Amino acid sequence: MHATADTPSGPVENPPARPALLLSMGPGVADRLLTGRHRARLAALARTDPHLVAHELADPTPPVRSALAAAEVLLTCWGAPPLTARVLEAAPRLRAVIHAAGSVKHHITDACWQRGIAVTSAAAANALPVAEYTLAAILFANKRVLHTAHRYRTLRAPHDWQHELTGAGNHGRTVGVIGASRIGRRVIELLRPFDLRVLLHDPYVTPAEAARLGVTPVPLGTLCADSDVVTVHAPQLPATRHLLGAPELALMPDGATLINTARGSLVDEQALLAELLTGRLNAVLDVTEPDPPPPDSPLYDLPNVLLTPHIAGSLGGELHRMADLALDELERYAHGRPFADPVHRVTQHRSA
Repeated sequence: MHATADTPSGPVENPPARPALLLSMGPGVADRLLTGRHRARLAALARTDPHLVAHELADPTPPVRSALAAAEVLLTCWGAPPLTARVLEAAPRLRAVIHAAGSVKHHITDACWQRGIAVTSAAAANALPVAEYTLAAILFANKRVLHTAHRYRTLRAPHDWQHELTGAGNHGRTVGVIGASRIGRRVIELLRPFDLRVLLHDPYVTPAEAARLGVTPVPLGTLCADSDVVTVHAPQLPATRHLLGAPELALMPDGATLINTARGSLVDEQALLAELLTGRLNAVLDVTEPDPPPPDSPLYDLPNVLLTPHIAGSLGGELHRMADLALDELERYAHGRPFADPVHRVTQHRSA
């Protein structure tokens, strides 16, 4: 990466170097991610063909092969192919990967870390819409909006809602957050203005850090037993598979709501279905296992389930926020500055 020069009056930033860059992502993603404004800024910051997008790197077309050989930077997003050792052999000049999305696990390989390639992602930008979705789900869950909407549709008549909804509302309710991930922390931040008690389960968070976050750290069983809403924000790892199984779900109070915007594998879906079919628990599920559920899954029709097709993350115009952040990182690289939000190999084992 380029350096800054020192002078008697202090460091002086080098002019931008306009590194050679190749776009690499799934078909159609670049057109949704990059507006004309983004493409113009990209062209100003890097030497690139903004219309050449590599969907395949292991067996590339001649134009992609040539661009890959010259590329110092890859700008990636959803659907980017893995950067295997074979691919890196064809990219001898590659020094950095800027990912205009969240997790880099799908394409950043051990070969990248061994090569010393600098990696950054727009996970911070993608965390915001997930946290906003979660906040809305929490507030609606405590207000019993899903239940009331179904009942209203059935009754179609005046009704004593105050009597039926005794105990509903967000005043003094308890929310359990599983995982102080980037998204989990944004959820905690968004919950601060509300009259809610927030519990946290995360083995990596110290009591002092929990105090700074304004949450109460508790074991997983305590969180499940004491929360009106449980929201999942832990990473998908072998250790977190079925983190919420039958024992944990059984601890949740009658009428409690489980929200999952993380990964379907974190919840034992058969155990959850058993609880949902009785009507004892409610769920807001943006992810499932498998994802999507099979056509005959009860999740589509249960009145106590809000099922959405993995839309909590960046969608529509929200993709442009990720593009802005990625181009900010590209500008830092071009000026010889370190990335503002680097991804480190050492933290990959406990990130999404």
